[in-house]
Amino acid sequence: MVFQLETMAVGHQKIRTFIAVRVPETIRQKIAELQNRLKPYCGDIRWVRPESIHVTLKFLGDVPAEQIKPIAEAIQKAVASVRPFDVSVEGTGFFPSSRRPRVLWVGVEKGFDALKDLAVKVDEVCTTFQFQKEKRDYSAHLTIGRVRSPKQIDPLIQTLQTVGFVGGSYRVEEVAVMKSDLLKTGAVYTALHQIKLQG
Repeated sequence: MVFQLETMAVGHQKIRTFIAVRVPETIRQKIAELQNRLKPYCGDIRWVRPESIHVTLKFLGDVPAEQIKPIAEAIQKAVASVRPFDVSVEGTGFFPSSRRPRVLWVGVEKGFDALKDLAVKVDEVCTTFQFQKEKRDYSAHLTIGRVRSPKQIDPLIQTLQTVGFVGGSYRVEEVAVMKSDLLKTGAVYTALHQIKLQG
């Protein structure tokens, strides 16, 4: 079932769009506590606001507004057999590596394979709308910060590697088609459609 959450203007408007699994407030609060613990170790990180933290399944970029609903409906058909599943949020790391970190992330343990399967289904749907197929293997994670400059970042790396973060578990029951508005204060994400997992 697809629920449209926001009315969109059509025509020539394009919407910066991605497909995601959202994260409950309880886990976002624990991630916020982790961010606050890490902030004293390096000042040149652009931290993701806790309310914006999510698990990306597929980034689409600028999409014509009139394509959003058909994409959501196609995803709904593709995931019709997928049952809700549990995910545990724990562990931390860097992309591409701790030697040259550009992204700080919190990981997924339980439910990693289920998220990967979901991402593959979404990717396959999006290729039918002429979006490029992902070349790299999907790796479920929650981005918590982006490195602006690697200067004096070693203390943060050491802390993140030893922090032993455990965010908790939750049940994934839907996929969301999200809009991203890039503001001076950072990106603001809004759910356009919710797609229930009902397998």
